[in-house]
Amino acid sequence: MGIDLAGLEGALMVLGQLLADRKLHYEVAAIGGGSLLLLGLIDRTTKDLDLVALVKGSQLFSADPLPRPLLQAAEEVGRALNLGKDWLNIGPASLLEMGLPLGFVERLHIRKYKGLTLYLADRFDQICFKLYASVDQGPQSKHFADLCALSPTSTELRRAQDWCITQDVSENFENELKRVLENVHAAH
Repeated sequence: MGIDLAGLEGALMVLGQLLADRKLHYEVAAIGGGSLLLLGLIDRTTKDLDLVALVKGSQLFSADPLPRPLLQAAEEVGRALNLGKDWLNIGPASLLEMGLPLGFVERLHIRKYKGLTLYLADRFDQICFKLYASVDQGPQSKHFADLCALSPTSTELRRAQDWCITQDVSENFENELKRVLENVHAAH
């Protein structure tokens, strides 16, 4: 089942209100399709909101695991709105281990939902993440479609390529990365 922009905004408002009612406040950083949707950079449904980190001040900490009260509240909202219990996805938290693109924190876009502050990855960072995911998922994937929808410039693709190589240094990855970049250039 897909979540559209209105559904995602609604779920975040309900979650933020629930957290505020419980006198809780969390700050999280999101990437992926859900955050692209919230920023108005794509127009498609998503199955979840990908969380990459918990935010404290200007520091990022792994979102895996989510603090128990946040996880419980998110699961309750997911059940109430028929989004599924995993509509907040912590899978991308592993990206934090190898390092996010330089300047990631400074480029974040802030949205406030009462007890929840959501930091959305900037368009350039999304280009990095979507390029990386496209290598793994291929040119038929939603990641590749999202990457093309972002209309990256040659300079942005070069910078994203440089970041992607820091995530996987294998020769096979580099070869696949080159293939994806050829496909992106062909799609423009």
